[in-house]
Amino acid sequence: MSPTSSETDTHDIALVTPERWVVHHVLAARIDEAIDADERPPEWALEAFAAIESGGETETLTDEQIRHIARLLESYLDDAPKRDVVYGSAVLERLESRV
Repeated sequence: MSPTSSETDTHDIALVTPERWVVHHVLAARIDEAIDADERPPEWALEAFAAIESGGETETLTDEQIRHIARLLESYLDDAPKRDVVYGSAVLERLESRV
């Protein structure tokens, strides 16, 4: 991440439907994890989930959201089904190039 970046800087990320589903999956899992632990899900996750759910072709995500989603994808892709690895890896590569 560049030193001039801030948590609220935004980036437009284009996602095709299969990529959107992988990101949806990792965000839903993070939110469910918090709920299962009787915690409030992180605001960044709720906002990113809402953006993904909007169904647009391009999502506007903050640097903070991008970093968290990238971390979730890295973890998920270790044991993900092959079809998710293809799409998730493509998203991860684009996210990492943004921050």
